[in-house]
Amino acid sequence: MTSTDQSGPAGRSAVRPTRQRRAVAAALAGFDDFRSAQEIHDLITEQGDSVGLATVYRTLAALADAGEVDMLRNEDGEAIWRSCSDAHHHHLVCRACGATVEVEGPAVERWTNAIATEHGFADISHTLEIFGTCPACR
Repeated sequence: MTSTDQSGPAGRSAVRPTRQRRAVAAALAGFDDFRSAQEIHDLITEQGDSVGLATVYRTLAALADAGEVDMLRNEDGEAIWRSCSDAHHHHLVCRACGATVEVEGPAVERWTNAIATEHGFADISHTLEIFGTCPACR
């Protein structure tokens, strides 16, 4: 996730449902794991829709800003995307196959709030992604 507003779904801005956004959302619905914008674009093209790669990137960014998709950077620094749940969460991501598990981290939430308060920060957000090797790939 890029940055996570802990205020929840009520604080999210609505995304206008354009044809391109519907195509991107439909492509994301076909994946359980994170995918690159290029992979999403390729699937949209294979499905017979015409959406430019730059439009896919802009749409993914808008959907991420609205809290409808998660974005994280893989170990190579590439942005990868996935539909997400409404609740604030973090990810365990397999380095080998890309399998992803959404996890809650109450201890992490308490720690980030305590550190922010200790340093006088307000309106905080944070990102936590844990990379490892899943049981199937070990």
